[in-house]
Amino acid sequence: MHSLLLHNFHSSLAARFGTVAGAEVVLDYGDQAAEHAALQERAMLIDLSFRGRVCLTGADRVRFLHGQVTNDIKGLQPGQGSYAALVNTKGRMESDLNIFCLTDELLLDFEPGLTEDVTQRLGKYVVADDVQVVDVGALYGLLSVQGPQAEKVIISSGVFQQCPNEKYSFTKSSDPNLGEVYLMNVPRLGRTGFDLFAPAEVLETLARKLLAAAQAVGGRGGGWEAFEATRIEAGIPRFGVDMDDTNFPQECGIEQSAVSYNKGCYIGQEVLNRIHTMGHVNRELRGLILARGLKPLPAKGEKLFRADKEVGCITSAVVSQSLNQNIGLAIIRRDAGEIGTELELRGTEGTSSARVVALPFKAVSD
Repeated sequence: MHSLLLHNFHSSLAARFGTVAGAEVVLDYGDQAAEHAALQERAMLIDLSFRGRVCLTGADRVRFLHGQVTNDIKGLQPGQGSYAALVNTKGRMESDLNIFCLTDELLLDFEPGLTEDVTQRLGKYVVADDVQVVDVGALYGLLSVQGPQAEKVIISSGVFQQCPNEKYSFTKSSDPNLGEVYLMNVPRLGRTGFDLFAPAEVLETLARKLLAAAQAVGGRGGGWEAFEATRIEAGIPRFGVDMDDTNFPQECGIEQSAVSYNKGCYIGQEVLNRIHTMGHVNRELRGLILARGLKPLPAKGEKLFRADKEVGCITSAVVSQSLNQNIGLAIIRRDAGEIGTELELRGTEGTSSARVVALPFKAVSD
């Protein structure tokens, strides 16, 4: 297991730890409900340093990566970023990526446990290109402030005087005590949110500043469980859970944000363009209202049926504090995925009802 850079800091705050894809995470600090409420109403600081981070350097880095990912990044200028997917030659996903154009390098941020896979995949196609792929996970940590008052938290922490306005845009602070800290506009949960990449040696100092600023507006530090519950409520898929190497990007609800049909050639382009020309895929990500009192919640892969025909499977499920509902995300066949369709969930504990609803989730009466 890869331990968090700030393990001792979190321990001093009575953190409860767990693992995600072999990486240590903070699950909560003893009050998941309060952490979830802070995300909805104020702001929550979360340590995302367990995520993967690599940098691409070399004179050919932009041209090379442009030919690897699904979105158009050739025009990115320093201070700009983009969301994209990495797919194989058959158009199936290998990762999703947040890409940031720094002055002399490209920074890639992605799900934990994928650093070796992403590095090998990119390295496979580096032939005569002047490109180096460098794992910077141990050098830079990642803290994130999410929630409606996230901008106020950032400013009042004193590290930055203003926040970048455009999604995936970023700025840099050269604080004499903190060194180079990057502030990215990354609304990870469908609302205001910012990521801060900072050198490992100053990460705790930065975390303390941000935590104090969050507490000053009624927010708090929080963990993975509140973060994940809010992600599911927002209908945002996560690679490795709601989308994986069996999926095309168009099946996962990320086509509009991650795929460009106007860029030059890239690995997997022919397949994705063919799907686009056809007009649709045969299955798509959908939201589900699950039966009340369902225990345990369905696990990833549990099957969904309509008229005794298998039509999909669960990818994520959670008891929603905001909606007072059991909810889930699922990949469902298009012919069974219309809003309002009643499905049958067949799990390890028997059968129960599941109703297709629009994403993001909203309060729905039975």
